[in-house]
Amino acid sequence: MRFRLPPGVEIARFSPRLRESLDGYDKARFVADLGAGLTVGIVALPLAMAFAIASGVKPEQGIFTAIIAGFLISALGGSQVQIGGPAGAFIVIVYGIVQRYGFGNLLVATVLAGALMFVLGALKLGVLVRYVPVSIVIGFTNGIAVLIALSQIKDLLGLSIEKVPADFFAQLHAIGTHLGGFNPYAFAIGLACLAGLFFWPKLFMRGMVLPDALLAQRGFRVASRMPGPIVALVSLSVLAAVLDLPVETIGTRFGGIPQALPAFVWPDISWASAQQLVIPTITIALLGAIESLLCARVADNLGDWKRHDPNQELMAQGVANMVVPFFGGIPATGTIARTVTNVRAGATSPVAGLVHAATLLAIVLVAAPLAASVPLAVLAGILLFMAWNMGEWHEFARLRHFGMGYRTIMLGTFALTVVFDLTVAVEVGLILACVFFIYRMSTLFRVELDAASPAGVRVHHLYGSLFFGAVAKVEAVGEGLPAGTRAVVLEMHRLVLMDSTGLDAVQQLHRSLKRQGVRLLLCDLNEQPRELIRHAEFDAVLGDGHLLPDLASALAAVSVPAGPETYLAAPA
Repeated sequence: MRFRLPPGVEIARFSPRLRESLDGYDKARFVADLGAGLTVGIVALPLAMAFAIASGVKPEQGIFTAIIAGFLISALGGSQVQIGGPAGAFIVIVYGIVQRYGFGNLLVATVLAGALMFVLGALKLGVLVRYVPVSIVIGFTNGIAVLIALSQIKDLLGLSIEKVPADFFAQLHAIGTHLGGFNPYAFAIGLACLAGLFFWPKLFMRGMVLPDALLAQRGFRVASRMPGPIVALVSLSVLAAVLDLPVETIGTRFGGIPQALPAFVWPDISWASAQQLVIPTITIALLGAIESLLCARVADNLGDWKRHDPNQELMAQGVANMVVPFFGGIPATGTIARTVTNVRAGATSPVAGLVHAATLLAIVLVAAPLAASVPLAVLAGILLFMAWNMGEWHEFARLRHFGMGYRTIMLGTFALTVVFDLTVAVEVGLILACVFFIYRMSTLFRVELDAASPAGVRVHHLYGSLFFGAVAKVEAVGEGLPAGTRAVVLEMHRLVLMDSTGLDAVQQLHRSLKRQGVRLLLCDLNEQPRELIRHAEFDAVLGDGHLLPDLASALAAVSVPAGPETYLAAPA
């Protein structure tokens, strides 16, 4: 027995952008992709470790996620230059799941979320992510940035908190009660990292006078190409080791990073686990889909290449998130910072993403022991800098230029993300967006009485969309009619849409007018309202001569008295 899809449902074709990009691929493009992949691979190293530690897992799990998911997303994705891996947006979500359900259930939720993302892409539902209002995206992005910054205060101040709670107010309380353990050395290194990241790009601004010596000029140019996070990571780690500063490092907390390939791990998947992980699964899938497709849209605007395929991108994200947990990895998605770095470094195809993954793997196999000396305060500084750049803080200042609906949705989503979690924030944000949209659309619908209506006739012009949020205006047409009214004409040329509730309101108006012995005529209908009326057989209920092509025909029809068999006043 063959399985058949429901009518109207189509399956997206699995067609990775890599295969298309290799047509006409030459040595020059490979050299450009090689350089870009090496650059973004180096940049990804400290971010992958920092994201993992902030998420409550080991640093190597972030690196393995960047290697495996980064490779799969580039190999199977629908974007030309997007780089995948662990993302800052996931920090709060992953940390909360680990604290509430345990690491094993995080792996299960990630596998299930990957399957959900793959199904969304396969069913061509990737375009639905674009329907999330920008006010919601800005609200939860800024909220996540605040939570990331808050989660790094512990390591920035060098506080000894054994287990940081996931709840916002509980985190504030835990930090406040442990301020007595403030470590000035960790704080100094963290501030130095932050300052260096802010000022490093400014040291190489255009227009600066270069040294006269050729060797110095070359050194200056090489330094200008070095990523700020790598410079901060290496220089401050060396400084802390040379001065033997009493700060916590990756080695003291985690014992370092294994110098080996990731081992296969079988998550403890069970029906009981799956039942309690519905919300975490939806949260990971929703955030991963939104983040990856937003990142892909940003990448589309950074170069002259074909726009991304959202369905293929979602399927690739799904495959990556289904595979990564079997190697102990955490959720992955497209990452804006690394994608932008990839583009600026000269990437031309997904090959750069494959090189980025290979670069990270080579670093793990060759230089993993060196990571044990990295102070956690340095990684906290990198994440604080990332959180600052992640947030769109200028949008708060621009709120005065927008209406009450936009302000309510953005501020509400922001507050709910910080105080509760992303799932609640997006759900409430979407509900608010729908409510404000319905209200706005209902205000755009108008029913206007034509002052030039003939005696005994009430001509009303309908404008906009007649839907469930605007039916009260139609219901009011049949109320308070002047004595001697024999007909009501609804001129619908400017009515672009009518839903079933709107049709029901017109039918109710017809019945109300019929009881009063008043005729109802509809004229000049657009295609959609006319087809809806025909399918509902309301044209037959109205009767011949009551559904007319234009207003002139309707006025001519009302000049002829209706037959008594159809329009009789209701008995007293």
